Amino acid sequence: MYFLSRELYFPPVTQASPEGIVAVGGDLSPERLLLAYRSGIFPWFDEDEPILWWSPPERMVLLFPELKISKSMRNIINRNMFKVTWNTAFEEVIKSCRTIKRDGQPGTWITEEMQEAYCTLHKMGYAKSVEVWQDDVLVGGLYGVDLGNIFCGESMFSKVSNASKIAFIALVQKLQNEKYHLLDCQVHNDHLESLGAREIPRDIFIGVLNTPASK
Repeated sequence: MYFLSRELYFPPVTQASPEGIVAVGGDLSPERLLLAYRSGIFPWFDEDEPILWWSPPERMVLLFPELKISKSMRNIINRNMFKVTWNTAFEEVIKSCRTIKRDGQPGTWITEEMQEAYCTLHKMGYAKSVEVWQDDVLVGGLYGVDLGNIFCGESMFSKVSNASKIAFIALVQKLQNEKYHLLDCQVHNDHLESLGAREIPRDIFIGVLNTPASK
């Protein structure tokens, strides 16, 4: 297990534990976060834990041609029940992701420190959000880190049915149009799997991450 110092460094992801932990400790400075994402690493830890940095052996991703949109979902999209905006309410989105109650979960992994760190990344132009509105009320959305060739999704929320799916689908279609390689979903999630996401080996993910976007 590698314990980070003040030095801006991560060990190679091939040195991760079997579960995928690359390193422990450090901080959530913008420089360290960006180095992590560009290295295929992300932070994921509970509030009472030290910072854990992950690069799992199997990476959950969405390859754009594999997006699944159900017939009922297409009907909802076609009815224009929601309005989608981009990067206009980042702080509201991450706050909602942090505070919304989720079935079967006692709390959230988004600590106050993480919220502040990603808001700083947003002000620097790296962390971005998708917002979903209904009658001018924010009812869903997601946020993540934009690396220019892939988008690293962090969290999403819904206050009404299907709002997070609307955000996810809109993001995928936008990324595909802008010639991104994939949407990084990090770890397995049944909800994302239902939308077409699947796991790929870490070395393949790192190879895609290191391939510039063809824009």
